[in-house]
Amino acid sequence: MQSRARTIHVSIANQTMELREGGKVLRTFPVSTSLFGIGSEPGSFKTPPGRFEIAEKIGHDAPAGMVFKSRVPTGEIGGEENPDDLVQSRILWLHGLDEENANTRERYIYIHGTNHEDDIGTAASHGCVRMRNADVIELFDAVEQGTQVFIQP
Repeated sequence: MQSRARTIHVSIANQTMELREGGKVLRTFPVSTSLFGIGSEPGSFKTPPGRFEIAEKIGHDAPAGMVFKSRVPTGEIGGEENPDDLVQSRILWLHGLDEENANTRERYIYIHGTNHEDDIGTAASHGCVRMRNADVIELFDAVEQGTQVFIQP
């Protein structure tokens, strides 16, 4: 069991994520936040800013690249040739802790793997925080449910 002192910090401006423990950066990952900008409006496909916690971890022993539909593994491994924004490998489902982002869980905002790894490092998602599949698996194994997540503009 990892320390509760671990936190996740996402910078929308830099398209990066830091995994920290007690203020010390353990690992920095490139990410992809929303192509549509920053916000918490339902149906906006924007990445919400603020304070969150990991409400649920989904995909514990799924193979890298496993596609999830409605948080259920489909049995298929997704590839770049699929134009859809696939949710792959692991899901860290976020729960908003601020009044402005309290709808985050109902908006199905996750940290997840993607079939569009070439877009990582640029704003290209539909609201979620996308990561390379190997990176999201590493992060998933390093944090627990309840870990605090901070998304800064």
